[in-house]
Amino acid sequence: MSCRDLWKVFGAHAAKAIESGDVHLGRAELMAKTGCTVAARDVSFDVVRGEVFVVMGLSGSGKSTLVRCLTRLIEPTSGAVSICSRDVLGAQPKELREIRRTKVSMVFQHFGLFPHRTVIDNVAYGLEVQGIDRPTRYARASELLEVVGLSPVKTSYPDQLSGGMQQRVGLARALAVDPEVLIFDEAFSALDPLIRREMQDEVLRLQERLQKTVIFVTHDLDEALKLGDRIAIMKDGRFVQVGTPADIVGAPADDYVREFVRDVPRGKVLTAAYATQPRSGEMPEEVVRHDQHLNELLPVVFGAKGPIGVVDGTGELVGILDRRMVIHVLAGREELSTPEELASPGQP
Repeated sequence: MSCRDLWKVFGAHAAKAIESGDVHLGRAELMAKTGCTVAARDVSFDVVRGEVFVVMGLSGSGKSTLVRCLTRLIEPTSGAVSICSRDVLGAQPKELREIRRTKVSMVFQHFGLFPHRTVIDNVAYGLEVQGIDRPTRYARASELLEVVGLSPVKTSYPDQLSGGMQQRVGLARALAVDPEVLIFDEAFSALDPLIRREMQDEVLRLQERLQKTVIFVTHDLDEALKLGDRIAIMKDGRFVQVGTPADIVGAPADDYVREFVRDVPRGKVLTAAYATQPRSGEMPEEVVRHDQHLNELLPVVFGAKGPIGVVDGTGELVGILDRRMVIHVLAGREELSTPEELASPGQP
């Protein structure tokens, strides 16, 4: 998926507000001058096949509006969006329906299940819309219910299920049409904490098996850090920072992001790469991978009698770890906040 220069401005004179540059005014000033409100401000990003891209921010940041614009559930004011190299914003109604039916599935906070249909009929609904015959769609729905652990309740009705089970039905329904892109919009925020963690684990398990392209919207930082290959922090309609979980925690772009990640246990997110000092030559006896989390390396670091080698995915030596640098990074010293900076000569 690719999104370029996307704006969503609510108001009667939205296009004029963009052309005049008034959209760069503060929210109150823009409303007073034009009667418009900006929900998405010049947003651009790409999501590659198999990636989990998390959009997170507080309520009112524009994240749900943004993802609805990607499939034109809300019409963008301007910009460009493509899914599987197909132009979404330029698509005619028939083509847009086809993209929605075959390329993208969405899972919402409110499950949206049909109360008068059984579980298996809910899961098979998207295939029914596509005109797939009943035996084929039932076979596919049964397969997905097996995957999400709901085969025993396939003839039950939604109101006979718990909230977590209903959301699993919604997930199976989304997967039934074998979409290229899955969009989760605050999908787990209404669930109890334990069930929410189970659903997060379910997504990770399915993603490892199916390798879908996922856009996941949440206001929960822990959820974002757990699920995201990359995270976009959104504020007032724009992306403040985009990066890996380690980038977001280890190198916050500004005070807003810094406040977001202030209480995150750094050792659970930051990897050996963030505490690696450059070194070449002979391989040390003790070796760790550059992508191992610092928390799991603490026994090695504090038990080592000599330098600890850090190797990349090919097994090549990229640097060394020592106790002082690990403590330095875990303490949050910002001058050592990126692997690139840590690799620069002259760092303390």
